[in-house]
Amino acid sequence: MNLKENVKGTKGELNIVLRDATGNVTQEVTVPNLVVDTGLAYIASRMKDTTLSAMSHMGVGAGTTDPAAGNTALESALGAREALTSTTVTANAIEYVATFGAGSGTGAVTEAGIFNALTSGTMLCRTEFAVINKGASDSMTITWTVTVS
Repeated sequence: MNLKENVKGTKGELNIVLRDATGNVTQEVTVPNLVVDTGLAYIASRMKDTTLSAMSHMGVGAGTTDPAAGNTALESALGAREALTSTTVTANAIEYVATFGAGSGTGAVTEAGIFNALTSGTMLCRTEFAVINKGASDSMTITWTVTVS
């Protein structure tokens, strides 16, 4: 019997929705991301056991350097990380959702990351994108999907 490996890689994308103070959508973008080296090691570790904590937070920042495999943190964080509001597994994909409410993650947002802790911890993914100007009264919801294929 000849069995072939069929794992192509781990990839992701995120959908960012910015809303004004009255809840109207003012901007929506979808961007790809990079699953960084620490994220790949994290995935392999979780297949073994649950020694490492589950992904639990998302952060945004103002960094403009392209994501690199060796990234372990955001380049220039804007405020504290937000706890994930939901995590859903479907087939070979996991979807993380976080909302940055009024006063949270405010500024010229150009990067985002997923982490397993409020501070420090392991970074799973990082992305950099064209500026999204989040005002102090705006809210921003990020839905991030990571697929293993």
